[in-house]
Amino acid sequence: MNNFWVHLQNLTDAQSIISLGFYALVIIVFAETGLFFGFFLPGDYLLFMSGLFCSSGKFYVSIYVLILSFIAAGILGNFAGYWFGYRTGNQLLTKHNSLFFKRRHIQLAKDFYGKYGGMALVLGRFFPIIRTFAPIFAGIVKLDFKKFTIYNCFGCIAWVCTFTLSGFFLGKRFPQLANYMDYIILGLIITTAVPLIIFYFRERVRTSENIE
Repeated sequence: MNNFWVHLQNLTDAQSIISLGFYALVIIVFAETGLFFGFFLPGDYLLFMSGLFCSSGKFYVSIYVLILSFIAAGILGNFAGYWFGYRTGNQLLTKHNSLFFKRRHIQLAKDFYGKYGGMALVLGRFFPIIRTFAPIFAGIVKLDFKKFTIYNCFGCIAWVCTFTLSGFFLGKRFPQLANYMDYIILGLIITTAVPLIIFYFRERVRTSENIE
C-alpha cells in the first residue's frame, strides 16, 4: 500500500507534471484519445491538474491556449483512431494480445458502442479505455465520417472543458487544493473507473444469460 501511495505521489507531483512541458502534455492527450497503446495514459486527471496548475501560475500558458490545444489534440487523436480502425478493419478484432494491445479492450468498446451508438464517442470521452478504443471501433464499423466528426468534436470539447475548467476554477477558489492532490486524483480515478467496471460486468452477465 505504501508503494502505491509513493507511485501516486510521483504521478501527481506538480514538478513532475510540469517538467514534461506543455507540448509533451498535448502529445499525451493526442495519444490517449486515438492510439491503441495510449489507453494507460492519465487523460482525466492530467487535464484537471493542468487546469489547476494554470490557475496557480505554475503553468506559464494561458487557460485559453491550454484548452484550445487540448481540444485540438483530442479531436486529432480521435481522427487518428478512426483512420486506424478504418484501415485495419476486422483484422484488429482477431489480433492477438500483446503488451500494448488487449482484445478485451476492443470488446469493451464494441459493447459500449452497441449500447449507445454514436453517442459512445461523446460519453466514452469520460471513461478510460473507452476513450481510446471507441474511435477505433467507429472506424472498424465505418461510421459515417460526418457523424463521426460531429460526435468527435462535441465529445472532445465537453471532456476537455469539464476537467480542465474544473481544475482551473477550483484552483482559483481553493488554492490549498494543491496540497491534497493525492486524494483528488484517487477520487477522479475511482469516479471514472467504477461506472466502466459496472458496465463491463453487466455486459458479461447479459451475454451469459443470452448464451444460456
